[in-house]
Amino acid sequence: MKFNPEKCSIRDQRMKPFIDPDEIWGLINNTTATPGRIRQIIAKSLSKERLTIEETAALINADSPGLIEEIKEGARELKKRVYGNRIVLFAPLYVGNKCTNNCTYCGFRTSNKFAVRQTLSDDQLVKEVEALEENGQKRLILVYGEHPAYDARYIAHTVKTVYSVKKGNGEIRRVNINAAPLDIDGFRIVKEAGIGTYQIFQETYHRETYQKYHLGGRKMDYDYRLTALDRAQEAGIDDVGIGALFGLYDWRFEVLGLVRHTNHFEACYRVGPHTISFPRIQDASAASIDPRYMVSHEEFIRLVAILRLAVPYTGMILTARENAMVRREVMKFGVSQIDGGTKLELGSYSGSINEDQDLNREQFRINDSRSLNEIIDELLEDEYLPSFCTACYRKGRTGEHFMEFSVPGFIKRFCTPNAILTLAEYLEDYATPDTAEKGWRVIEKNLEEIDVQKNAAEIRRRIELIKTGKRDIYF
Repeated sequence: MKFNPEKCSIRDQRMKPFIDPDEIWGLINNTTATPGRIRQIIAKSLSKERLTIEETAALINADSPGLIEEIKEGARELKKRVYGNRIVLFAPLYVGNKCTNNCTYCGFRTSNKFAVRQTLSDDQLVKEVEALEENGQKRLILVYGEHPAYDARYIAHTVKTVYSVKKGNGEIRRVNINAAPLDIDGFRIVKEAGIGTYQIFQETYHRETYQKYHLGGRKMDYDYRLTALDRAQEAGIDDVGIGALFGLYDWRFEVLGLVRHTNHFEACYRVGPHTISFPRIQDASAASIDPRYMVSHEEFIRLVAILRLAVPYTGMILTARENAMVRREVMKFGVSQIDGGTKLELGSYSGSINEDQDLNREQFRINDSRSLNEIIDELLEDEYLPSFCTACYRKGRTGEHFMEFSVPGFIKRFCTPNAILTLAEYLEDYATPDTAEKGWRVIEKNLEEIDVQKNAAEIRRRIELIKTGKRDIYF
């Protein structure tokens, strides 16, 4: 990864902290948000230009009902222009919940005497992957507690194990990671295993609040965590995911922290994050939370819409922490990825460890426990295009190359056709009859909207190959 000294400010040096709370609060407290200015900013975003942190602060300060609606509508329109109607689906798979950290909001915290500590054996991991494949999953994110047992070599081993599992027509084509920060050599080891995105959430960008909630373990080191994905970039992992846990501190500060983090990546590495996540605090075993900063439903929609406008090209992940009704509404304003059929207990997909939901075995409580097919069925009802696409990762369209395609919006040339093909696979192999009927209608509607002079005919040809048993066809 090349360093770009011309764009890097003194603050933006590789593997150096870059969050200045005075800068962020200064922007929140002093940025004006006139109607004319807000409309100019929305127009800039709709031209697929990333917003500055100051422009994002203006959107945050636009608090009149009319301007909030204009921001939401801008986010809805931007999603259509950049991502179309597709929604990428994945599932989280918890590998182990041993942890040396003591984060007061997390069920894995070391001081939680009720937590049941477990790590999947290789055989249990295989059973979990087989169960996920039998439901139609193609994309997983492996989740680990932060513990020496889950070092880079162990993570790489589990990744290779997951990729090796084939059940019927099922296979996992992309494995993403949510795990502890590593050193550069560790990130290199994990990269060689063929991972997709390495995801590390800062949790809160406010240093004092961070120290308040992180009371033990390596995670106490704010700067080490903040610069973790710089080390990933240095190791050649150009697909990284960032996030903040909303409800720990003021949501306005966290939104600007995420945008500042994005700016840092672009300044030093010429690539922004592949994904941004924005989970809200939920119940967890033995959790202790200051309620002052809990994010309301209305605030949650606002922050999602603002983030969509601020970073037009970045994937945005909405998880099953939110209930089905909230997810259905919030998805309109810029979300591009959701999990489906989610279970958080170790061994729960196959029932190999525990079949009943037990909060003491989970990191937090989920609020959308519907099956993958139920979620796909609702997406189809709402005329979304469910996608299991992994083509960009396997064709090398990641990092800076992904930016070349996605920033101008050209990614739709690949994403819509590949979404159609992966949906066709799901309908053939896993969908209920009712869902399959809806799915083929949605596919036909999307094919009719594709320019015939481009590749609609080729997509139809490949669909026929899928119907004859061919799998894993992509552009």
